[in-house]
Amino acid sequence: MGQRHHSVIITCYKIKLMKHHTIKILLISVGCLSIALGVLGVMLPLLPTTPFILLAAACFAKSSPRFHGWLLANRHFGPIVRQYQSGNGIPRRVRWRALTMLWASMSLSIWIIGQWWAVATLGIIGIGVTIYLCRLPTAD
Repeated sequence: MGQRHHSVIITCYKIKLMKHHTIKILLISVGCLSIALGVLGVMLPLLPTTPFILLAAACFAKSSPRFHGWLLANRHFGPIVRQYQSGNGIPRRVRWRALTMLWASMSLSIWIIGQWWAVATLGIIGIGVTIYLCRLPTAD
């Protein structure tokens, strides 16, 4: 009876480790994708950068101290992440730039797609992101 109980505990521990490893890989993958989209947002005027960089920071904070440290040390994105994580919020100009790009890209997408469900979905997402960004404290 004792041997079987010990075997069950080991099996449960292995399953827990596999889940943890899978979640870690998923968070690192989402973080890397967010960095890529954030970098594209620097070059493409309709793609916002800040939300993707903050998402990457959150993913890396939960999954990889190395990647999180790299992002914090980055000369372009590090200051935004450090200000946000310290509770100081984001600079006012970054907030307005993000909101402007968000609504410009949403409007263009709605115009191109032209379906009621796209208008509703994008409108709900846009309102949610706008409320979130407006509730953040500003660093300026």
